[in-house]
Amino acid sequence: MVIKGPVLNSGEVIVVGTRGSALAIQQTRWVIDELSRLNPEVKFVVKKIKTKGDLTRDVALAEIGGRGLFVKEIEKALLQGEIDLATHSLKDLPTELPAGLLIGAVTKRANASDVLVSRLGLPLAKLPREARLGTSSVRRRAQLLAYRSDFQIINLRGNVDTRLRKAQTVEYDAIVLAAAGITRLGRQDCITEYMSPDIVLPAVGQGALAVEVREDDRRRQRIVAELDYRPTRTAITAERAFLRHLVANLPSFQSQQEIGCQVPVAAYGIVRDGQLNIRGMVASLDGRKVIRRKVIGNATDAEQAGEELAERILEAGGGAILDEVISGG
Repeated sequence: MVIKGPVLNSGEVIVVGTRGSALAIQQTRWVIDELSRLNPEVKFVVKKIKTKGDLTRDVALAEIGGRGLFVKEIEKALLQGEIDLATHSLKDLPTELPAGLLIGAVTKRANASDVLVSRLGLPLAKLPREARLGTSSVRRRAQLLAYRSDFQIINLRGNVDTRLRKAQTVEYDAIVLAAAGITRLGRQDCITEYMSPDIVLPAVGQGALAVEVREDDRRRQRIVAELDYRPTRTAITAERAFLRHLVANLPSFQSQQEIGCQVPVAAYGIVRDGQLNIRGMVASLDGRKVIRRKVIGNATDAEQAGEELAERILEAGGGAILDEVISGG
């Protein structure tokens, strides 16, 4: 991404907003370190902002709303000029941004896989019958039950350290979480198994970071653009187009913006040699109905590839499955 505009003033202070979790701070520090390396004349400071998702810890995410639970308060601060930039895990960011904001940079994607952490030291296939798995994600729940219907899925929330601590208690035989988060915190030694996307396909945007900026702030856009990694942005664009197109074609969600963590939806794109390979999945909550499809398209038209993937899943009955999940049928 090339942004033309005035250079930043020497000694300028840029305030970067983020959630206050250890992972969010670690991710923001990485972004700031990269921006500081490229712009040593600028001072970056962190501002922690509490979000609805942070304040509501005793309820499953699917019960308190869709995507945006961890970003709305941060975006409000950005629009009001309280902060100059915002960093997010891209999987938390709604596909429709508030008017006046844009994604200034998509960072190079870390490992997008989900991982298993088991106190028994066993991979997914060798866990005992009716093993208790901890996760608050309905996307993971559905795919795990599709793989083995005997699993008992137990709700698990909290920051990464909290979940890793709970993983060592008798309440859980194993837990599932994102590889990127546990690795960024330096806790990869806890990982028992990296799960294949053939078993658990990642969430839209999983593994990548987004730096959000105001549309009218050309100066900040200019330096943020230096972190933009084109192959990851292309893949993410397709994944988000897939999710957006699904939502637009669900009668039960015509009046709402996002389905987010309320329904089992997943997508994962990879760019190689100018081609975009994207896979998508929708499922029922119990994992008994699963539709998976893939599209290979041109990397120059990521939006089209994502929309085509959504159409293939809708044509295969994915819309009916999601409507049933949403309606509670």
